[in-house]
Amino acid sequence: MSVFSFKPNQVTQKLIKELPERAQDVIVRRYGLSDDGAIMTLESIGSLYGITRERVRQIENHSLGKIRQSELLSVHAHVFDELKEALASLGYVVTEDYALSHLSPKKGMQNHINFLLVIGDPFVKEKEDKNFKHRWHIDKKVSEAVHKGLHKIHEMISDDDLISEDDIVKTFRKVLDLPIQVSDDEILKRWLSLSKLIDKNPLGEWGRATSPNVNVKGMRDYAYLVIRQHGSPMHFTEVTKKIQKLFGKNAHIATTHNELIKDDRFVLVGRGLYALKSWGYISGIVKDVIAQILEKHESLTKEEIMELVLKERYVKPNTIMVNLQDTKKFKRNKDGTYSLV
Repeated sequence: MSVFSFKPNQVTQKLIKELPERAQDVIVRRYGLSDDGAIMTLESIGSLYGITRERVRQIENHSLGKIRQSELLSVHAHVFDELKEALASLGYVVTEDYALSHLSPKKGMQNHINFLLVIGDPFVKEKEDKNFKHRWHIDKKVSEAVHKGLHKIHEMISDDDLISEDDIVKTFRKVLDLPIQVSDDEILKRWLSLSKLIDKNPLGEWGRATSPNVNVKGMRDYAYLVIRQHGSPMHFTEVTKKIQKLFGKNAHIATTHNELIKDDRFVLVGRGLYALKSWGYISGIVKDVIAQILEKHESLTKEEIMELVLKERYVKPNTIMVNLQDTKKFKRNKDGTYSLV
C-alpha cells in the first residue's frame, strides 16, 4: 500500500511532458523513468544520439531547471509536502537506500520518487564520501549536527571495542547537539547507519567498520564473536557448531581449529579449549604459565602455584606438578616454596 495520496510515476510523467522530445528521452533514460526502470549513463545516452557526454549533461541540467521553474511544480505542491513530511518522519536526514526502499518497495517506483526529490526545492542530496553514505536531508542544521555526532562516536570507539546497540544509541543521544527534539530511538539507529566509519557485526554489536570484529571476513573472525558472546572458554568443536548455528556458515571442525591456533586473539587454556587473550589469559604452555606467575610473585608454595595456574588453564593438578619438576626452569627452596632458576 502506498504511503502517498498520489502516484509518483503519474506525477513525473506530467512534469516532463512539457519538455522537448529529446530532452524527455534523456531524462527518462538518466533517471530510469521507463517501464523497465533501466538507468543509463551519460556516455551511453550520448552514444545513442551521437553527442558527447557533456552535451547530454547540459541537456539534463537544462531540463531539470525548466521543470523547477514550471508552473506545474506549484500545482503539485502537495506532492512535495507529502515527501517532505515522509522524510521528516524518518529523521530529516536518511540514507538514500533506506529512504527509497521505505517510500516504495518497487524499484521502478523508487526511480520516480528519486526524480521528485531531485527537482523538489526542500530536498538536498549529499553524495557518498569516505565518511558517509549517499543521503538526503531536508534540514541543514539537523544534518550537520548528526554528522558531528557520528564523528564523535567514531573517536570514542577503539579498534577492539564492540558495543551493544542499546548502549551506542544511548551514547549517541548524549553527544548529539540537535536543534530539534528526537525521542524515537529508531531515528537514531537510522542516523548511525549513515556512517561508513562505524557499523554493526552479524550479532548486532557496533564498532569501527574497519575492525575484524565488525567487518567479519573469515572463520577466525566468526570464532572470535562466538567465544566472546559465550563469555568463557569453549572447545573448538563447540565453536564450530555455534558458527554454523549463528551465522549459517559451512564451518569444518579442522578448519576452525586451525584458525584458532594461528590467531593470537585466542589462547589455548585446556585440551581443545580456547579463550580470548583480551580476557587476560597468559599465553603459552603450562610451563610458560608457571614461569610467568613465578616471575611476577618471585616465590610461591605448591598450593599457591596450583591455584593461580588453574585460573589460567583447564588442566589436571598433576599436569602442573609434572611441569613444576623441570629443574632447568624451577627450583624448590628450603622453605618449600618454588621460584625460577
